[in-house]
Amino acid sequence: MENEVLRGLRLLVGWTEGDGIFCPGGSTSNMYAMNLARYRLFPEVKSQGLWSLPRLAIFTSPESHYSVKKGAAFMGIGTDNVILVEVDDGGRMSPEDLDEKIKLAKSQGAVPFFVSCTSGTTVQGAFDPLHRIADVCEKHKLWMHVDAAWGGSVLFSKQHRHLMKGVDRANSVAWNPHKMLVAGLQCSVLLLKDTTNLLKECHSANATYLFQQDKFYDVNMDIGDKSVQCSRKVDCLKLWLMWKAIGSNGLEERVDKAFIHVRYLVEQMKKREWFHLLRDPEFVNVSFWFIPPSLRGKEGNADYWEKLAKVAPVIKERMMKQGTMMVGYQPLGNKVNFFRVVVFSPLVTKKDTDFFLDEIERLGNDL
Repeated sequence: MENEVLRGLRLLVGWTEGDGIFCPGGSTSNMYAMNLARYRLFPEVKSQGLWSLPRLAIFTSPESHYSVKKGAAFMGIGTDNVILVEVDDGGRMSPEDLDEKIKLAKSQGAVPFFVSCTSGTTVQGAFDPLHRIADVCEKHKLWMHVDAAWGGSVLFSKQHRHLMKGVDRANSVAWNPHKMLVAGLQCSVLLLKDTTNLLKECHSANATYLFQQDKFYDVNMDIGDKSVQCSRKVDCLKLWLMWKAIGSNGLEERVDKAFIHVRYLVEQMKKREWFHLLRDPEFVNVSFWFIPPSLRGKEGNADYWEKLAKVAPVIKERMMKQGTMMVGYQPLGNKVNFFRVVVFSPLVTKKDTDFFLDEIERLGNDL
């Protein structure tokens, strides 16, 4: 069952062959990819450990998931060796700066080995330009990983899959169906282009009390040695059942419906003077400030942004204490606290969206 689900997902990426495994979350998928990239370049690390390695370098954007740095720390590569690549205003990685940063790292004695792109960043929902990044990775012979934990489900949509154009050129893809497809937690996969059994070679311990090679059935069905875990949940069942129930068309409709809801939300937001979008969304993440009465018309004041930064936390506190909504906020770079609403549940209606806007206004109109 796991192999069949993985095969179906790989086909959506554009791979007719490959490998993969269900992982306990996208963070683990990203760490697995990092480990595989290191093992491919330095297979001796499995037996000899870190002392045999040069200083390695990882490249990602400042808007990538924090698990890239966590993975570097966990694997002994070090967070100082995670090199952040510049992004544009929409949060998309710059292939030109990536190329320059790789050349600089080489000149400083480091060994670049891994580029982690993002398809659907956590805050802005940005999609890195995969084709152009793939050109850079091929030029420098680096492993290209795509963290599509959030955005990967656009591959089900004929209308929106263009956001991940070039993903088939990657070496690995992390994808969480428990996010946009609303599969039950947890449901996360790591997909690989590799056909050399790298995943098993890297992670296997060949325990003879579990993985006997003279069993009466095809031992390729024993995929447990591809995992760092021993005990594993049957996470593939969640996606398999859902896929069987509503089909690829049903999953595509789920993705497309999320984009329709976001378009409606943005249209309504633009009709209300005191909702200020950071930018028009590329995905289903909508980031905005609500300007309360006390700050309206005072954009030129020296303390405007300092005061605006305090608005979202107060409204958030009120909505939670009153039990009406739960919507997150955060700063980003030099941008002060703003709300980020993510619309993807198939149960959301226009009435819910209108209530959301009305409630933000109600909770903040005395500020």
